[in-house]
Amino acid sequence: MTTSIDLSQATLRELNKRLHETEEGHFVVRNPRGAHAIAVGMTTPVTVDVEGSVGYFCAGMNMAGTVRVDGNAGTGLAENIMSGLVRITGNATMSAGATGHGGLVVIEGNAGARCGISMKGVDIVVGGSVGHMSAFMAQAGNLVVLGDADRDLGDSIYEAEVFVRGKVASLGSDCVEKEMTPPHLDTLSRLLEAAALPAGTMSAEPSDFRLYGSARELYNFHVDDVDAAAAAKGRP
Repeated sequence: MTTSIDLSQATLRELNKRLHETEEGHFVVRNPRGAHAIAVGMTTPVTVDVEGSVGYFCAGMNMAGTVRVDGNAGTGLAENIMSGLVRITGNATMSAGATGHGGLVVIEGNAGARCGISMKGVDIVVGGSVGHMSAFMAQAGNLVVLGDADRDLGDSIYEAEVFVRGKVASLGSDCVEKEMTPPHLDTLSRLLEAAALPAGTMSAEPSDFRLYGSARELYNFHVDDVDAAAAAKGRP
């Protein structure tokens, strides 16, 4: 059974309340008009199709649900996602998938700055390009970029892995290119298949990508760093 909710008539609070009270089902959201926090905090396997663009934090804290947006999304798409699927057919602005612990986020267009910032296990697939400082302080999970990556990719990255098909403007601190092994190719193949991007985008092969990750130089404390900092401040 499909339930249709028109946000030109119903309030956002009414929509999210219905989603939180439903164990399973299919909802179609019409006239989102860029509203913020649509379908946040879902904890059951509900499917939500949003017909139009959304504002900030759409599908934030999602657990088990499926949210599909036919349009663009503002800052913090799928922020702190725990599981489930979030898909957007257009572009996402800053911090898509931020701090995500699990699940899959698919952005068919481009993603803005800090895509996957501090990700903790989420998988993110971007059909276009990503902005600067994507995967900043990324701890676990995978970021797959079929387009280009702007400057400072993977700055201060931990154990997350970043796959990029296009050009990388520059790598951030402690991020280096790594050898693509058969397990990495298997992971990438699985993610590309799960993302089910439009046919034109999916012409990419796993072998077309390069892999980036942590050099692990920031993992350990070096006493010389203390001496250098003290000298810079004029202390003995």
